[in-house]
Amino acid sequence: MIDTHIHADSRSGEDFKDMYLSGIDTAITCSYYPYKIPHELVLQNHLNRILEFDTKRAAEHGIDLKVALGIHPTNTNINPDNIFENLYKWIENKQIVAIGEIGLENLTDNEINYFKKQLDIANECNAKVIIHTPRKNKKTVLKTILDIVPQHLDEKNAVIDHVNKNIIGDLIDKDYMLGLTVQPHKLDKYDAISILDKYGFDKFLLNSDMSNKPSDPLSVPKTVRELTKEGYKKNEIKKVASTNAKKFFKI
Repeated sequence: MIDTHIHADSRSGEDFKDMYLSGIDTAITCSYYPYKIPHELVLQNHLNRILEFDTKRAAEHGIDLKVALGIHPTNTNINPDNIFENLYKWIENKQIVAIGEIGLENLTDNEINYFKKQLDIANECNAKVIIHTPRKNKKTVLKTILDIVPQHLDEKNAVIDHVNKNIIGDLIDKDYMLGLTVQPHKLDKYDAISILDKYGFDKFLLNSDMSNKPSDPLSVPKTVRELTKEGYKKNEIKKVASTNAKKFFKI
């Protein structure tokens, strides 16, 4: 199984161990610094720590940790130039599988400008992106995201993450991959299954988004096991358990 969106830097080795024992072999960790950043060096150190340290921590417990790096919309109060330059290097050296997570939160000018720039980098480098949608004002913010992305990047190279029932109708007929986040205050496993039951398994990824907020590192295997228990076809379950992620991120 693959958990397609976590924040490994905020979790313990015990979480990685439990994930591995529950059947997760691979996870994709995204960048997000949850505290106020006084200087861009703090964010740069955060990104380096994910790339150089958390991958090793996860591997010690059996998890093949893939990395997505970028500037999260809540971290857009810093000078981004050095990080933008590093994104080119990380992509060229195949150190990251996507730019992420990026997106919009409060629709500030900085958020929008940084989002557009990172989409342009992805377009130049033929890279994937993982796009955050917020808990608050999700439908309004998504409308702006959907206006911006096609002007900068092919929809087929983007994941719209944290999708729920309120916005699925705005997305299902587009070419994005769609992330279902099984986490308290987002979706429970039954919400995720109801979306899959209605719209099929081809366009979806499962993730826990485990972070410093309330999270369940085992939410992906719990959802997969519930799908199995409810009698969904094995080949369909495998799509959201691993196959879709392997094809999209080329991992």
